Parts: sequence; structure tokens; C-alpha cells
Amino acid sequence: MLIVGLGNPGAEYAQTRHNIGFMVIDELIKKFNASSVSSSSFLGECFKFENTRVSLENHFLLKPMTYMNLSGNSVIKVKNFYKQDKVVVIHDDLDLPFGALRFKLGGGHGGHNGLKSLDANIGREYIRVRMGIGKPQHKGEVASYVLAKFTGEEQAHLSQWIDKTAKAVVSLLTNSMEDTSSQFSQKSITC
Repeated sequence: MLIVGLGNPGAEYAQTRHNIGFMVIDELIKKFNASSVSSSSFLGECFKFENTRVSLENHFLLKPMTYMNLSGNSVIKVKNFYKQDKVVVIHDDLDLPFGALRFKLGGGHGGHNGLKSLDANIGREYIRVRMGIGKPQHKGEVASYVLAKFTGEEQAHLSQWIDKTAKAVVSLLTNSMEDTSSQFSQKSITC
């Protein structure tokens, strides 16, 4: 399985809402001592699990370094190189309240540019780990909202939410999406 966290490279984006996928991948890298198997042709940072206690040896972690709008270009290269049939994508979701955690197979992109790029490159049949970030008050503020850092109140809950999402992703490696969803889904986090 190829586990992809969506985000943008660069320090200025590091703790922004749009980078929640990168944050979960970073947690998984740390938790399982994953080692880099990156190649310049991957257009991203790719890692392989080293801790094989849950038989993780054939699973890979990817942070596309192409910027959000071109994420699919990196994913297709790694997917094809490692011959991965199953892809899990962790991403921010404006349509869910802050702290929500949902799981979905396939579906539309909902205006998310990273998902649009993935759909164009690998199709729509991948598992989505949807992490709710809430919405700005006005539609015209979407770009600045997703590229803004989490508020202080939100940051107080961030590490617990990221940890839970990382555990859910590990569950997906050995359990069905339905079982993982029933165990890990949450509606929101109240700040």
C-alpha cells in the first residue's frame, strides 16, 4: 500500500491547514522509524517502514514535493515504481468541521486541487482519509484559509488528532476500511 500525505514543501507551509497530510506522514515516519527510499524521479520524499511488527515491509509513505496542485505527478511515479495497487491519501477537507476524521473510497475532489491532480493521474479509486479543517466565513477566503496556520486553540488539539489519524492509517494496512472507519471516525474536536 502507498500512503500519501498531501501538502506543500517549504518552511512557510509547514504548520498550515493544507499540510495536515504531511504532518500525519511525519508522525508515521517518527513512530515507525521509516527510512528514506527517495529518488529524484519520484518528485517527492518516499519512505519505507523499518519497524515490521505489524508486517509493514511492503508499505510506503510519500510526501509529494510538487506542491499541492501537481501531487498526482509524484504519486503516479512512486505507485508505478513500487507496483502499488492500493493508495491511501491523507488530506485536509474544508467540508468537515475541525478535527473530524472520515474515511471514503473514491468520490469527487470537492474542489481540492491535490485530489484533482490525483484523480487525473491515478483515477478516483483510492482511500481518502479526510481530516476536517472547517471553512472560512467567506468563499473568497478559501486560499488564504487553507494556507494559514492552525489557531492556538486548534494547535492545542493537533498532536492528539494527528496521533489518532496515524493509528487509523496503520489500521487500514491490516483491516478493512469499514472496520477502521467504525473504530476511528470522529465528528469534530471542540475547541
